[in-house]
Amino acid sequence: MISGISPKASHSSTPNYSYVPKQAVSSVDEEKLGAGNLLYQINGTNSSLFSRKLRILDSFDDEYGGVIVDSERLPANPNVFASMLSFSISHWKSKGKKGIWLKLPVEKSDLVPVAVKEGFEYHHAERGYVMLTYWLPEGPSMLPANASHQVGVGGFVINDKNEVLVVQEKYCAPQFVGLWKIPTGFIVESEEIFTGAVREVKEETGVDTEFVEVVAFRHVHNVAFEKSDLFFICMLKPVSTHIMVDDHEIQAAKWMPLVEFVEQPLIQQDCMFKKVIDICVERLGKRYCGLSVHQVASAFDGKTSSLYYNVIDSQHNNCIGN
Repeated sequence: MISGISPKASHSSTPNYSYVPKQAVSSVDEEKLGAGNLLYQINGTNSSLFSRKLRILDSFDDEYGGVIVDSERLPANPNVFASMLSFSISHWKSKGKKGIWLKLPVEKSDLVPVAVKEGFEYHHAERGYVMLTYWLPEGPSMLPANASHQVGVGGFVINDKNEVLVVQEKYCAPQFVGLWKIPTGFIVESEEIFTGAVREVKEETGVDTEFVEVVAFRHVHNVAFEKSDLFFICMLKPVSTHIMVDDHEIQAAKWMPLVEFVEQPLIQQDCMFKKVIDICVERLGKRYCGLSVHQVASAFDGKTSSLYYNVIDSQHNNCIGN
C-alpha cells in the first residue's frame, strides 16, 4: 500500500465554462471521432461549441491535496487521452492540487508513452498495471517513494530429538552447493511474518509447524534491483514430522542433528550464519528471549496490527532476559 493516496469519494467536475455534463457525450462517440474535431452543439437558445479536448479526466481527491485518476474511466484512444490529460494537468494546477497518481492497466499500456511525454514518471508496477506520478507544485516532489524493501523469512524448526529441519536448494550460487540450510522464502502481499514462515516451511518440506517467536532479523541494502532486504528468522514448533519435498525448488530435505548442522564449514565460516544459529541455540537453552506476536488495535488507522515484542511472565517464563 502506498502512503498518501487514500481516495475520497468525490469525482472531479468539469470547469465552470464547459457547461456540458459528462453524460452529454458518450464514450462511444469519443472513441470513434478521436481528438481531431471533437466539436459538439449544445442545445438551447445560447448554443455554443464545446471541444471534448477541454474535458478533464475523471478523478478522486486524496487526503493530501492530490488527485487520483479513475483508471476505470480512461479513454482508450491515445489522442483523446493526450488532449484530456494535458488539459487536466492545467486544470488541477490552477486548483492548487499537488500530486497526481495515474494507474494505467495493462490493457491500456499504449497510454504510457503519452503520459511520460506529458511529464509523468514511473512510480511502480505490478503484473496488471503501471503507476505513474506527476508533481504539480514547484520544487522537489513530496510524493512517497515506491516500496524500498523486500521481506524474507526463515523457519528454524527443531524437534524433540534435537534435530533441525533443513533443506538443500535446487538452484543456488556455486559456493552454497551442498549446504544444508533452514527453509526460507519471501512474504507475499498482505501476509503476516509469522504465517509466511509457517507457509514457506510447509511448501518446501511438507512439515506443519506453529509459530513460536521471531528470534532475530537481518537488514541489508542493495540486494535485488537495488532494494533493501529485511529477513526475519522465526522459531517454529513442528506439529508433524513427515517430509514431502517440493521438487520445484528443493533438492533435498531432512531432519539433521543440531550439532551436525552447526558444524557445517559454511556455517562456521560465515559470521552472520553462525550468529543466527548461535542465537537459535541460545533460545533453545532459554538463555535468550525472542519476540512473540500480539494483535493490537490502533486508533490512528482503525486497524488491528501484529506487534512483535518480548514479554517475560513469571508464571509462564520460558526464557531468561539479560
